Amino acid sequence: MADALQAAYDAFLFDLDGTVYHGPRPIPGAAAAIRQLRDQGAAVRFVTNNASKAPGDVADHLRALDIDATPDEVSTSAQAAARLLGERLPAGALVLVVGTDALAGEITAAGLRPVREAGDDVAAVVQGHNPATGWADLAEACVAIRGGALWVACNVDTTLPTERGLLPGNGSMVAALRTATGATPEVAGKPEAPLFHTAAKSANASRPLAIGDRLDTDIAGAVTAGMDSLCVLTGVATPATLVTAVPSERPTYLGADLGALTEPADELRVAPQAGWDVRRDGDTLVVTGDGDPLALLRTLCAVAWDTGVTAIAPGDGRAGKILAELGLPSGGRPIR
Repeated sequence: MADALQAAYDAFLFDLDGTVYHGPRPIPGAAAAIRQLRDQGAAVRFVTNNASKAPGDVADHLRALDIDATPDEVSTSAQAAARLLGERLPAGALVLVVGTDALAGEITAAGLRPVREAGDDVAAVVQGHNPATGWADLAEACVAIRGGALWVACNVDTTLPTERGLLPGNGSMVAALRTATGATPEVAGKPEAPLFHTAAKSANASRPLAIGDRLDTDIAGAVTAGMDSLCVLTGVATPATLVTAVPSERPTYLGADLGALTEPADELRVAPQAGWDVRRDGDTLVVTGDGDPLALLRTLCAVAWDTGVTAIAPGDGRAGKILAELGLPSGGRPIR
């Protein structure tokens, strides 16, 4: 339909875990939503901070979940890091790789030469997640960085979601090198802009929409890259984190899941919505009205972001019921 959100953009940059799938399980409706975009001729890109897998491996995983994908539709932080280094260094420059062979392959594709040991000719260090990274790998990187090599991190996610829970991510290993060297790397992946720009450029997009479930990576990256964004509630973001979001992590639109792409853009925008009234009474936002819970959440976010007030109280019974449904505290105390 003409006023659907998907009609306003020419490319869609999807986060993966928490947005399209949960590890080995597809999120209900995700495959259908992506298929509909393709049927309408829209460009689709899958944007991931995971630098340990090659684009072909990511595409294979998506296809196993009944989500059509080709390697050239996958944009990884390893590609963004390699592109950044290719723009900074002369062809054939040596780059010390702390990461998987997939990351080393991206360095080669950028016209540079990957190595695993420090030396006087090493021009840069690139660091991406690899479960096998150990002290010896970090020691080589430490020597090169202390020797003046440019340091680029694919991403700085401190944790990595797994079936066993959150485990150390690339950012935790980056933190070890920060402590050892006193240096700070340039970051290619979310929440920085290079990965988003790489994905948009590969799609020849003039008006891309970034879609994700994490405010501190997906949405913050879109803000940094100057792109509109849709936050979905299928992963990390919650009503409470949205109401209290800082300016650098505020999405343009808010939807329950990827089915939101077919809903009217005006109804998805974080702005006051029909059916709900949120007014400031001192240090509290008083809610009255009736309607869709997400419409209330969009209205609350808009007012809270404008006023800085996050304490909420219901003005009637219906509002109290919906606030409870959203999991928002409504006792007049600020959300922490």
